Amino acid sequence: MAHDLIALIAHYGLVVVFFNVLAEQAGVPVPAVPTLVVAGALAAGDRLPPAGVLLAALAASLISDTGWYLAGRRFGGGVMRTLCRISLSPDSCVKQSELRFQRWRGRMLLVAKFVPGLSTVAPPLVGAMGLRPGAFLLLDGLGSLLWAGAAVLVGYLFAPQVDRVIDAIERAGAAALQGLAGLLVLYILAKWWQRHRLLASLRMARISVEDLNGAIAAGRNPVVVDIRSSAARLLDGRVIPGALLADLEGVHQALAGVPRDRELVIYCNCPNEVSAAKAAQLLMSLGYRNVRPLQGGLEAWQQAGYPVATLPDVPGTGRQRPA
Repeated sequence: MAHDLIALIAHYGLVVVFFNVLAEQAGVPVPAVPTLVVAGALAAGDRLPPAGVLLAALAASLISDTGWYLAGRRFGGGVMRTLCRISLSPDSCVKQSELRFQRWRGRMLLVAKFVPGLSTVAPPLVGAMGLRPGAFLLLDGLGSLLWAGAAVLVGYLFAPQVDRVIDAIERAGAAALQGLAGLLVLYILAKWWQRHRLLASLRMARISVEDLNGAIAAGRNPVVVDIRSSAARLLDGRVIPGALLADLEGVHQALAGVPRDRELVIYCNCPNEVSAAKAAQLLMSLGYRNVRPLQGGLEAWQQAGYPVATLPDVPGTGRQRPA
């Protein structure tokens, strides 16, 4: 079976490389690095042109990444939320990429493909953040070449070792493939269980958007706290009017002057209100007695027809609001 794969790559080499990279960068869980390594080993034996392999990988990456980039520019945070709803680590999906964008901005495209979970998220994120098309194509193209070139180079330099590994897999036969499949299933189950435990630990009474609107209309004046990161607010400038802007790490400082018995409502725009629930747990541990996450977050508030405000553009950020 392993040698059948090599024969397939040798015969349809550039086509296999192109469609494998295209699928992986589109978000399909079909890793392209093994194919690129094998293609590099075949190039060492003059069975494939190295430049052709790199060009095929570059073209596939740019096609897929440009699609995500344009989706990010058009739909903004909606694309990010969709990606992270299907992620096995939904709370960290956008947050980690936002933190990297804050530090690296468009330059994170140079390393995105080397970082698990960032490769598919980076193009729509920089699109939503307003990175110019020319800069995107340059940085994404360089990053794609670095990534593909590294994999092809490994296969080229270690062609004999690659052949031995493939021979070993061939000898092991179905047992080896079943073992690898079993490890993959165990990994997915472990991540699912980790996610389940996190959400179970964060189950607490939520407040509905209708109840929050009623509390505001009744003059109870709850303190509404937007717990999203500053990068998330650049990505999506909507806020509930009058909300206090904070983040998970600094929310206790932002509320330093608020009495412990004051009604607090925490909201985010993340799957399952995970960040809001974490912030509520932290504040309750500090002595705040009436803290609840907003069920459905910012999206549910706007969908219910309640008013939202828009943060002003910050000069120098390059932010462009999605149309």
